[in-house]
Amino acid sequence: MQGIVSLARLQLPGLLPRAAEIFTDRKMPTMKIHRFVLTLLFVFVGTIVPARAEKPVDLAGGLKPLASILAGREAKFDLSGKVEMPIDGKAQAIDISMVRYDAESFDLVLSHPEYALTIRRREDVTALALPKHGTVFLGEGEVASEDSLSPVAIADRLISDHSKLTQLRFGLGILGAGDIEATLRGLLANAKVQQDAAGTFTAGGAKISFPADQTIDAKIDGVHVSLTTKMEVSAAPSATEWPGMKVTDLPRGELERTLLRGVRRATEILQPGDSLTKPSMKPRSTNNGELKWVDGQRVAVLWGTPEQIGMAHGELLPEESRRCIESVLYSFGTANVVRTGRWFRHDLEDAYARLSPHIPDRHKRETQALAASLGLEPEIVEVLNVFPELFHCSGFAVFGSATKDGKLYHGRVLDYMTTIGLQDAATTFIVRPQGQIAFANVGYAAFIGSVSGMNAEGISLGEMGGRGEGKWDGAPMATLMRRALEECHTLAEVQQLWTESPRTCEYYYVFADGKTNEAVGVSATPEAIEFIKPGQSHERLGEGIKDAVVLSAGSRLEELRRRVTEKHGQFDVELSQWLMSRPVAMESNLHNVLFVPADGVLYVANASHTKPAADTAYMKIDLKKVLSEIPEAPPTRAAAK
Repeated sequence: MQGIVSLARLQLPGLLPRAAEIFTDRKMPTMKIHRFVLTLLFVFVGTIVPARAEKPVDLAGGLKPLASILAGREAKFDLSGKVEMPIDGKAQAIDISMVRYDAESFDLVLSHPEYALTIRRREDVTALALPKHGTVFLGEGEVASEDSLSPVAIADRLISDHSKLTQLRFGLGILGAGDIEATLRGLLANAKVQQDAAGTFTAGGAKISFPADQTIDAKIDGVHVSLTTKMEVSAAPSATEWPGMKVTDLPRGELERTLLRGVRRATEILQPGDSLTKPSMKPRSTNNGELKWVDGQRVAVLWGTPEQIGMAHGELLPEESRRCIESVLYSFGTANVVRTGRWFRHDLEDAYARLSPHIPDRHKRETQALAASLGLEPEIVEVLNVFPELFHCSGFAVFGSATKDGKLYHGRVLDYMTTIGLQDAATTFIVRPQGQIAFANVGYAAFIGSVSGMNAEGISLGEMGGRGEGKWDGAPMATLMRRALEECHTLAEVQQLWTESPRTCEYYYVFADGKTNEAVGVSATPEAIEFIKPGQSHERLGEGIKDAVVLSAGSRLEELRRRVTEKHGQFDVELSQWLMSRPVAMESNLHNVLFVPADGVLYVANASHTKPAADTAYMKIDLKKVLSEIPEAPPTRAAAK
């Protein structure tokens, strides 16, 4: 045991910068939620709960009130203060207030110049207020015990078993088991703590002092916490009365589940445990499916009817699916609510209602089977699968004279929110759908659409998001991508599918056909579609490059063009992968794929917890070989839908 000071620090030097990244994704500069939202995590689990200073003669005496609160022995307390930390390269302050009234009730207020939130929980009601948006989400009704925000033993529910922060739960158990002061002295006996003449305690990079009665001041690697606490609390204000603010009613279970699971998933993202950083690579199999590991990456092989594929998907990837859902709906969802003032689930439901008429029946049946296998409401998996439509990467194809052997090499860079932990669900799917073309889909557990894929006919596709959020009266981008993989034998058929289908938002694509060494760039909006041929000059993309299609933006486009021009005629697998390295790929680089459709081969790199995909190793998948090992499924009427 490293001592109470180490326990209190909880590896904050690494934790706080990552907390900022999860809500300040470089892919979406407008979404500057900043680190303060994750302060919710630190407050709930008690990592910043202060001690009362009563002229302590030693650190154990000063920390005793803090330890008493952490151990759950104080039924009431009132704390307030400030946390200063580096955000976007400069020190910024977050004002904090937390009052616990009893075993079921508390108030939490977090305030930053750009964002603010208040949570009021009472025995029968919970409110999430966003004063800068003038809106309140009010939840009444029952809450499942596992999703409850009740203060009692909340750390057990907020901290995931798959996070390194489980050490905090262990420490709280020790503190709550016996005499707190004796336990503290035992822990501190092995800690290297020094005290200067001014009474400041130092342990490693942490400095702790008690400058006034009931006040604690701590500095930890650029983070400054100053908090005052009282054990006397005033009467709790109403959680249902919010004069001048718009009130939106929600099921209380949904409100508390979103907040609790969002924070719990954040503990996995910010401080992943060994089960995430070193997952068990044990193969699994079920009816109509098999999970393999190739060079440390998941490969799920699925076959059969939509129902069989959906069921096998959920049975093979239950935990990975949970992580994907919780990353999107709860962790990201909470941050997005604070940013926009709108309930994120409602935005997704509105989008799905308009997109649903354009989703094939076979995809809906697969999604419903996936939800059933995961034990979830179908609506949860349905709205997850339209997530890319709400937010808006680089791509290229080189062939003929541009490559060493004349083959077509199609690269796809997905720069998309590594900070919400989707890499924990990263999976390459090899699918043989009954009655459709088999394909490889580089994606994520619980997500059946496609953003990067190649089919058995040598067609490869990659998308790049643009603008146009809210233009949802058409086929979801990921649905069109999957339809092309399942239905199209030629590049002309892909172009026809996009031309004739109602489209959403603004997207850019690179489509390629390995059989004919053809590729095309695409600019598509609901109103218009434009195809950019190899070597064609374009006002957005610059002068054409022979036997090449190059799509990106800004300095990344300039760098990609420079590389393609410099190495023209030399491209092979290794050099094509180099085209997707930093800085063409962004820090938010979630996955990279190199398709060699003529050979039926693809190379996939996924982001890790510490590196973007461009800095990790590629795995090679021989699509033809994998498909040759899948049982052939007899055709059925259902498969034709």
